[in-house]
Amino acid sequence: MLIGYARTSTTEQEAGLTAQERDLVAAGVDAGRVYAEQVSATAAQRPRLAEALAYAREGDTLVVTKPDRLARSVADLLALVESLGKRGVGLRVLSMGGAELDTSMPTGRLMLTMLGAVAEFERALMLERQREGIAAAKAEGKQALRAQGVGPAEIARRLGVARSSVYRVLADAEVP
Repeated sequence: MLIGYARTSTTEQEAGLTAQERDLVAAGVDAGRVYAEQVSATAAQRPRLAEALAYAREGDTLVVTKPDRLARSVADLLALVESLGKRGVGLRVLSMGGAELDTSMPTGRLMLTMLGAVAEFERALMLERQREGIAAAKAEGKQALRAQGVGPAEIARRLGVARSSVYRVLADAEVP
C-alpha cells in the first residue's frame, strides 16, 4: 500500500500543501491515505507524520514529494530511511526532475543522501539570509513601525519578510 505524507511549514502555504496532496494522489496514493500537516520541520511534534509512520506495515511504501518535506536534516532523513527499511517499508520521493527515487535500491539511497545534503545546505543558506535581514532591519530601526501601531503582518508585508521574522525582531527589541 502507498501512504502519502505532505507538509508545509506554515498555514500561509495552503497552495503548496494542496499541490503536494494532488501529486501524491496522482502517483497512486489513495486520498484517504495522505497524511498532511502544516507544521515546521523543526517542530518537536509532527503528529500526522507519526500517524503515517505508525500506519505503515511491511510491504508498504511511504511517498513524499520532496525529501525536505519529510526530514529536518540529512541525519534525520537517513535515520528515517533506516527505520522504515528495518520494518520492510519503502520510501519513494516524487520530485526528481521527472524521475522518482526509490530507497529500496542502492542507487536510490545514494541519491537520497546527496539530495538531503543539498536540501540541508539550502536551508542553512536561507536561515543565514534571514538572520542578515533581521539584523539589517534592526540596524535600520524597522521596529519603529510597530511603535507607530503597525501590526506584525503589515510590517512583514511592507518589508518583504516572513511574519515569524517580524515577531522575532519584536521579541528581541521587546516592543509591545
